[in-house]
Amino acid sequence: MPKGGWGSPDDEVPLPSWITEEDIKYYTTQFDKTGFTGGLNYYRALNKIWELTSPWTGDHIKVPTKFIVGDLDLTYHTAGIQDFIHKGGLKKFVPLLDDVVVMKDVGHFINEEKPEEVSAHILNFIQKFK
Repeated sequence: MPKGGWGSPDDEVPLPSWITEEDIKYYTTQFDKTGFTGGLNYYRALNKIWELTSPWTGDHIKVPTKFIVGDLDLTYHTAGIQDFIHKGGLKKFVPLLDDVVVMKDVGHFINEEKPEEVSAHILNFIQKFK
């Protein structure tokens, strides 16, 4: 928890550059109509997801792959993940791993935070296979 706490629900939180007030209003309108159940169900079903995907435990991804992650993504800072990604663990399960890109100043929603840069990475990767 931050030293100063999480603040008050009444505190104004500045929006990051990649999302607008219009975006927030749109999402709010949609969630008011449908609720947020769909977004939460993924996490509610994690045990079932593990069960359903267990036949592929230990399998390898055998297609050319480019891995892109943001340096501010919380998952990138999970214990042991950076070593796994950069010291051969990922390559062991993805033998055709072509490139690992760690984008600077980007969190979990890289396609929203830096859409042009992400698109350029994807297009450059795809063009290798012309």
